[in-house]
Amino acid sequence: MHDLFPLQRFAEPNPNVNATTSETLSAENKSFYDTELIENTEPELVHDQFGQEKPIPAGNGKTIQFRRYASLPKATTPLTEGVTPDGQKLNVSAVTATVNQYGGYVVTSDVLDMTAIDDNVLETTRLLGSQAGRTLDTITREVLAGGTNVYYVPTRAADGTETPVTGRDQLTEANLLTVKDVFRAVAILKSVNAPKINGDYVAIIHPYVAHDLMVEAGDAWLDVHKYAAPENIYHGEIGKLGGVRFVETTEAKVFADTGDGCAAGKVAVSTLFLGSNAYGTTQLANGGLETIVKPLGSGGTADPLNQRASVGWKATKTAERLVEEYMLRVESGTSWNAQLLAAAKKD
Repeated sequence: MHDLFPLQRFAEPNPNVNATTSETLSAENKSFYDTELIENTEPELVHDQFGQEKPIPAGNGKTIQFRRYASLPKATTPLTEGVTPDGQKLNVSAVTATVNQYGGYVVTSDVLDMTAIDDNVLETTRLLGSQAGRTLDTITREVLAGGTNVYYVPTRAADGTETPVTGRDQLTEANLLTVKDVFRAVAILKSVNAPKINGDYVAIIHPYVAHDLMVEAGDAWLDVHKYAAPENIYHGEIGKLGGVRFVETTEAKVFADTGDGCAAGKVAVSTLFLGSNAYGTTQLANGGLETIVKPLGSGGTADPLNQRASVGWKATKTAERLVEEYMLRVESGTSWNAQLLAAAKKD
C-alpha cells in the first residue's frame, strides 16, 4: 500500500486571495492550456450537443437573441391563370436570454511546485476542465428539465394493464421506461411535427434507466457499435431504438425524495426526448470559455514572497427553451432506486 502524497498541505489556506497579475504566460503555453481545458470540457457537454448555438459577441451587452421562424400556412387556394397571387411574409419571433458568468480556480504553493512529482498546472487544468464541463452542462440541463411538456411512465400490472400516472409522487420502482414508452414519446413529438436531428430524435438517458430499457427491449435495441456509420455518433451515444438515438450520461436529471416532489424514499429520472431546434445555448469555444493561469511571482504586493500560483477558468453561459413542444421530458422510476437515492443524498 502506497502512502498518498499530501498535496493539500501545500495549498494556499485562504482560497479567497485574489492575486493581481504583473506577468503573463507565453502565447504558446496559454494556447496549450486553453486547448487542454476545452478538450476536457467538451465530452461533458452532453446536454449542449443538440441545441441551437449562438456565439457570445463582444461589446454587445449580456443578452443573446435566438430566433424562430414560423411555418408558412398551406396554400390551398387555386391559382388563377395569368394572375400572380399575393405573396406571403415570413413570421420571425425572437427569444432572448441573459448570459451569466461562472468559474472556479485552484491555488497552489511554491513548495508544492518544487516538490511534487506531477505537472500540477496540467493536472489541475484537466480537473478544472471536468469541473467546467459538468458545471456548464448542468446549467443547460436545469433549463431543459424545467420544460412544460412531460409524460409520466404509467404503472403496469403483471397482466400488462396500465394505470396512468399524473404526478412525480406516484412513480416507484415499478414505473420502468419501456419500448412502448419510447414509441409513445416519438408519437408525441411527431404529432407536433417536431423536426428530427440528422434523421432521428435524440434522448438523453441515465445509465440506470438505460439498463432497464435495454433489458426490456432485448433484440429491438441496436447497439451503437452495430451502426452502419459508427463514425458519426454523438458524445455518449449508446444505441438506437424506435427511431431514437440514446445518449447516456450520469448527469441526466434525477429528482429525489420529497424535496423534489417524489414519494418519500423514491426517485424519478428524466429521459429527455429532443427534436431539432428545441432549445438554444451559447457557443463556448469562441470566447465563452477561458483558462486563467497565474504563475508564481505574478501576484505583486499581494504575494510578496512569491508563494502562490493559481489555475482557473471562467465562462459566460446561458441556455433557453425555444419550442416547448419539440422536447418531451419522460419521467420514470428505476430498478436502481436505492443506488440513485443514496447518490442524491451525497450531492
